Amino acid sequence: MQGKVSGPMSAWQADPVPTHKSVLLEHRGGMAYHAEPSSGHPMDFDDRQSNTGASPVETVLSALGACSAMDVAGILAKKRQDVTAYRIIVTGNQRDEYPQVYTDVVITHEVDGRGVSEAAVRRAIELSALKYCPVNAMLSAGATTVHHRYRIHSEGSSPYDREGEVLSTGPYRRPDVLA
Repeated sequence: MQGKVSGPMSAWQADPVPTHKSVLLEHRGGMAYHAEPSSGHPMDFDDRQSNTGASPVETVLSALGACSAMDVAGILAKKRQDVTAYRIIVTGNQRDEYPQVYTDVVITHEVDGRGVSEAAVRRAIELSALKYCPVNAMLSAGATTVHHRYRIHSEGSSPYDREGEVLSTGPYRRPDVLA
């Protein structure tokens, strides 16, 4: 079954193969664009001057954070960790020269819960970074170093607060080859 994209170009059909993604972008004037991904979840992009949509470069950080978070949350659930709150903070530095690619990105997983295992959090982040997250693999294969960090606030019978770095991936190194 093929997904259909709505809007002025509604005859355009999305490819039904899950590993094949596609996006149709429509110019909306100035630097504004409307994107219709094959997933059916549209989004708007713009530059910082008119600022009516997301920054394309910031969406790369969002995609990295979401990709890794989905992996880590799923792995922690399978490990039966009692997570009560989970936040991901992603920051990045771009080089001054064009193209202004990210040179360094830091992704920090903040995990709150009861009796949360630091080893389980570290392993979940490691698996995401080295095996599961394609966004991390794409960034790390290029000029970007991605630092994978965590902050844990665990309550319960043995409360503790810990933070640290699990690993760094990239630059110019595919994480799936490092695993």
